[in-house]
Amino acid sequence: MAEPQENTEDEAFGITDRLVNDVMEAVREGGTDWVEALLEPLHPADVAHLLEQIDPRDRRDLLAVWQGGMDGDVLSELDEGLREEVIEQLAPADLAEAVRDLESDDVVDLVEYLGDEQQEAVLDALDAGDRVVVEQALSYPEESAGRHMQSELVRAPEHWNVGEAIDYLRSDVVLPDQFYHIILVDPRLKAVGYVTLGRILSHPRDMLLKDLTEDTFRTFHVAQDVEEVAQAINHYHMITAPVVDDDDRIVGVITIDDAMAFLEEEAEEDILRLAGVGEGSLSDKVIETTKRRFPWLAVNLVTAIFASLVISLFEETIAGLVALAVLMPIVASMGGNAGTQSLTVAVRALATRDLTTANVWRVIKREVLVGLINGLIFAVVMGIVGVVWFGSPMLGVVIAVAMVINLVVAGLAGTVIPVVLEKMGVDPALASGAFVTTVTDVVGFFAFLGLAAMWLL
Repeated sequence: MAEPQENTEDEAFGITDRLVNDVMEAVREGGTDWVEALLEPLHPADVAHLLEQIDPRDRRDLLAVWQGGMDGDVLSELDEGLREEVIEQLAPADLAEAVRDLESDDVVDLVEYLGDEQQEAVLDALDAGDRVVVEQALSYPEESAGRHMQSELVRAPEHWNVGEAIDYLRSDVVLPDQFYHIILVDPRLKAVGYVTLGRILSHPRDMLLKDLTEDTFRTFHVAQDVEEVAQAINHYHMITAPVVDDDDRIVGVITIDDAMAFLEEEAEEDILRLAGVGEGSLSDKVIETTKRRFPWLAVNLVTAIFASLVISLFEETIAGLVALAVLMPIVASMGGNAGTQSLTVAVRALATRDLTTANVWRVIKREVLVGLINGLIFAVVMGIVGVVWFGSPMLGVVIAVAMVINLVVAGLAGTVIPVVLEKMGVDPALASGAFVTTVTDVVGFFAFLGLAAMWLL
């Protein structure tokens, strides 16, 4: 049996083609110890990435050889579409061992999208107390702070001093694997402030904790949208966001690493939705990907037909001047690109709460003005092209005016449409693209061909 080779390529990321080949060779030879030697040094995120790279058959073979090696952190790092497949192949004892040491928010993230049977299998693997905590989190709305918080935290009475806090931390109490604050509570367990570990360690023992609290302290309700909490953590440069119940009692925290991961995930979803591909990944099955993309392709087909109907209204105009058919796509394409630029900026600003009712009209005026300036610049360029290419000054004027009109409308539509859709409760990232494209195509064709019908024929 070949010995595992030292992996020196792309050390920053951890996964190389050579490593994948070594792992699969070890699997084919049934070398359990060899597979373990290759995978054990890797970070859980790298192991998850490796599992996502290989095809389903190789993945099943790997898990069959690597029995007992799966770690809960690897399951947490896996793409949601693969978790169910991997969990199905784990023995109950292996699953129990994998999830036992996970923090509550990681367990919730692991099970919330699983089927009932697999969800029950994971819950059965937990201790009674941990199961109660996870089931409580699952009872909160899907995108709420209560669903995404971790229950593991460190509390201390508000009257304690630094010495008492240090003695408590050094006692036999079970502490979270990672934490950044000690949260101060009153006798009713209401959160009244928090103190960083750095401040505790840098002050004398007789210093009161309440005199060391952070100015950034604020609490969030369990039912509050987790995206709002993540935005607040980012905005106020917080490290820990305490989550409270209806009685303002502390029940959990959302930490900065989870908040940043959530914001990154939301940004990725917005990008995918803008392209009309939903929330899919490379590991999704063909039929799932087809179903996800089909509806928006169908919408695009309908809008394209609508734009074609506008063109059909000017059949005689196009027949009378063939040059219109040559230049027509340019106007629509420029409008579509300008609309996409405004749309992308608006959707991202809505997601980050930078675009609000207070500044929406200023943003709209800015995008319209940008469209007007760009339209005038490209109008001059296309006017010259029309004259030089086809020898018709009026044709140059027509395409120049149409270019200005369409780029102004593109800037307006790219900003207004996502704002209106959000007010209607529709995801602007998912639905805006089709509407903006329709508007720019229809306006572009109508302006160009309509002006040509009036001025050239």
